[in-house]
Amino acid sequence: MTPVDSRSREPRSPEQRKREALERLTHDNDVWVATADATGEPCLVPLAFWWDGETVWLSTRVTNPTGRNLSATGKVRLSFGHTRDVVLVHGTARTLTREELPVEVGDAFAAKDGWDPREDHPSYVFFQVIPEVLQAWGTVPEMSGRTLMREGKWLV
Repeated sequence: MTPVDSRSREPRSPEQRKREALERLTHDNDVWVATADATGEPCLVPLAFWWDGETVWLSTRVTNPTGRNLSATGKVRLSFGHTRDVVLVHGTARTLTREELPVEVGDAFAAKDGWDPREDHPSYVFFQVIPEVLQAWGTVPEMSGRTLMREGKWLV
């Protein structure tokens, strides 16, 4: 396989990148989730997710590092795709127990992933990630203008 020369590809328009970012949010199965604890110790794990059109829903055990970090700080970065076509979301997470979770969210999450955390171990909780910044780029020429959302508002 011939490596792709990222300098030779024409940059996509912001509108095309937004469209493709939304497709990725809708159709990808997993996301890399980056958090840190109070001392700054990083944690990076892949998790299943569901995009409701405005927010990203995650589920993990509240007792593991990611769950503890999200519950404590609410700060999270999500990475969709791969290094040559990435969508990064900087957001704030809100913790919801199974009892607090809207039934339709739990049902949609389970339908997309084929796994229902509500029926798994009791330590599973849900996190609603509200995007604050969304960036999308695939090549060096796309670095400029990669921010498509700022302060939770689409720029394109």
